[in-house]
Amino acid sequence: MSAAPLTIVQKYGGACLETPERVRAVAARLALLRSQGLRVVVVVSAMGKSTDHLVNLAYQVSPHPNRRELDMLLTTGERVSMALMSMALSDLGVPAISFTGSQAGVMTDDSHSSARIVDVRPVRVREELDRGKIVVLAGFQGVNPTTKEITTLGRGGSDTTAVAMAAALKASRCEIIKEVDGVCTADPRIVPDSRPLARLNFSALGEMCFWGAKVLHFRCVELAMSQNIPLVIRRWGRDEDCTQILKEVSGMEEGKALSVNSWVRVEHLAVESTDLNQGYEKLALHLKSNSLAWPQILASTYENGSTRLMLTSDGEALDALMRTVDKAKGLSPLRDPLASVTVTCYGSVATDLPHRALQILSAHKISAQKYIMSPHSVTLFVQPDQRDAAVKALHGLI
Repeated sequence: MSAAPLTIVQKYGGACLETPERVRAVAARLALLRSQGLRVVVVVSAMGKSTDHLVNLAYQVSPHPNRRELDMLLTTGERVSMALMSMALSDLGVPAISFTGSQAGVMTDDSHSSARIVDVRPVRVREELDRGKIVVLAGFQGVNPTTKEITTLGRGGSDTTAVAMAAALKASRCEIIKEVDGVCTADPRIVPDSRPLARLNFSALGEMCFWGAKVLHFRCVELAMSQNIPLVIRRWGRDEDCTQILKEVSGMEEGKALSVNSWVRVEHLAVESTDLNQGYEKLALHLKSNSLAWPQILASTYENGSTRLMLTSDGEALDALMRTVDKAKGLSPLRDPLASVTVTCYGSVATDLPHRALQILSAHKISAQKYIMSPHSVTLFVQPDQRDAAVKALHGLI
């Protein structure tokens, strides 16, 4: 009795699909995988900068676009990509079919702009794979099963779609294909001599992504780790340039600095409250009444009648939140934004790392205003105009 064919899930970023020529090149690659006997599912992002164009278009029409309608608009970018990819595959003689997130069974909560996947029911995906087709999925989107509303998954949403689908299909591996050499020691746009890391464990990658690494969203990493999905992040067209994400990585030095990542903008909010719990309750009510998803809260404290929060998110979502804060009773910005710069380590952080990091910044005339330490990283907060210089300076620790 022959073994069942393996299923592979690949996700292609927008830069890989920027032109019709690139779409056809990806289709040829997918056709080759199918010819090798694999069952192939491909998750696509919007072409090039299509999502940015759609966001800009929305704000030209409305200074405060309705969050539901913004989701309806933004999902069209991935739908264009999926239909074009399916057409390109058909022209190569490869049977293919495209599905939106809702057609593929991606079920989410009811948040707009940054929904969470709560379940995946890939009934139609399995049926079409069984018929020998390549299944092309629109990433970044799903549907709330109760309200039937279309939702988007926020930053890194297509990556999360790919990992969730790989888990539901029990795929042999999930490959995230981008225009970067896997996971690098820093953002190559800031540190040109940063280098790719061949292997990482899920914990280290999750820490990097939580503190601003753009390669994946930390929720995507958490999902892959919880489902034990073999994950590969590779550069389009160069199979040798990749990072393998494993449960454990042997032979790495404990406390070794792995990467420097950053958030360009960290906001500080004050919520009038009698204690921390009431502060969070008021924030939750504010987010729900404005159809906003939870931001990424980095730290919080209660002091003198207010809950004080440090938070961040992707640019558009953070802008939307801060616009509503300006008009809200009992919520107010505390100060101008800061930027965060984080050194992530393998295993536990060396005890002298915060001091060494502060010394390096001081030598470059950069003053850190606060820092947060976790078992795997040290995060320092600096003025936004010093962010790039701080990343470059701290990269010397690696």
